[in-house]
Amino acid sequence: MPRAAPALLLSTLLLLRCGRAALPGEGSTAPGRAVPPGGPRLWAGGAPGADPSGGERRGGSTDSLPPFRPLCAPGSAAAAGGAEEPGEAPVRREWRCPREGTVLLFPGQGSQFVGMCRGLQRYPGVRDMYRLAEKVLGYDLLSLCLEGPRDALDRTQHCQPAVFVASLAAVEKLNHQQPEVVERCVAAAGYSVGEFAALVFAGALDFAEALYAVKVRAEAMQKASEAVPSGMLSVIGRREANYKFACLEARKHCESLGIENPVCTVSNYLFPDSRVIAGHLQALEFLQENARKYYFKRAKMLPVSGAFHTRLMEPAVEPLAEVLKSIEIQKPLLCVYSNVDGKKYMHSKHIQKLLVKQVVSPVLWEQTMHSVYERKQGTEFPYTYEVGPGNQLGAILKQCNLKAWKQYKHVDDLEDEETAEI
Repeated sequence: MPRAAPALLLSTLLLLRCGRAALPGEGSTAPGRAVPPGGPRLWAGGAPGADPSGGERRGGSTDSLPPFRPLCAPGSAAAAGGAEEPGEAPVRREWRCPREGTVLLFPGQGSQFVGMCRGLQRYPGVRDMYRLAEKVLGYDLLSLCLEGPRDALDRTQHCQPAVFVASLAAVEKLNHQQPEVVERCVAAAGYSVGEFAALVFAGALDFAEALYAVKVRAEAMQKASEAVPSGMLSVIGRREANYKFACLEARKHCESLGIENPVCTVSNYLFPDSRVIAGHLQALEFLQENARKYYFKRAKMLPVSGAFHTRLMEPAVEPLAEVLKSIEIQKPLLCVYSNVDGKKYMHSKHIQKLLVKQVVSPVLWEQTMHSVYERKQGTEFPYTYEVGPGNQLGAILKQCNLKAWKQYKHVDDLEDEETAEI
């Protein structure tokens, strides 16, 4: 099968080729969408500068830039673990050996660093992604990633779009260096905002529209985090640790201080004995001071300004819901797993619903990793690639599933030689 030229924008959309399979060991195959004669069409649709709701987006016109829009014949929802809808064209099903399939993991907020994406500009698709991002966002995202300042890059409203684009830029690098990895991908998962990048990679979302949704999400979450003094606490616990009880006592402490309806809850499940607890600052400070009482081996505040993935983010729900209603969402061309329940997305409405719910729901990353790598005993694990800044997801995978981690590689956003091992 001929390979698309690396110069094609968002070469991750090579996934439009048919014949995607479910992760081996899941008991069923997962086909991909049928591709129209002549191969995938990477360009179509209206001007990406248009606001999905009908108005003009902030950030100016992008009429000179075509949108990233995969167009292909209707496919099967079985690619995402669901049933086919009426009127869908039949697709060819094929089976991949476990070691032939690959899994891509997309990082989330907190993985960003000044200097990321340095060296990736030599890949033509990356240059065009950042050119379009500047139009959608209204500021020079590439300069912010390369030069900082760090405090500006770390702001929620900036770092979420930065990680989103950087992750897809890393996929462009991967496709240039090892195109067979992209072609053989059978599943993807993203951590928090990384889920948007995973869905773009899987053909469910258009790049420009997804970036606009991320922009709205990030700005709304930034505003919500500034409304209430809150934060997130990374906790490593002993086997005796009872996180729910600790959070309950922390909330009672807040009530004793006169705080109404205090928030303190587990917001991220990372790996066994590791949690992130989020809520009012007073609650988190209480847990730090009483760490030994609750059998916490380590309790460290994270450098974020809000209690993400808790009900304190409710003000961000409506803005994101509105923008997701106004953009086109398609069925993923491969298995994409949700943070909300650790299961595969079933169809477009399912994606729309859970992306909104994710903002105020815990990230079930540990459970997601179990779903992705669940297989019969003795079945080989696929190769896993973390694409984007940082390698935190690899470190978590090592704690969740050591056998799967042994097939893990990181595709970073730094400059390297063509022959460098990734």
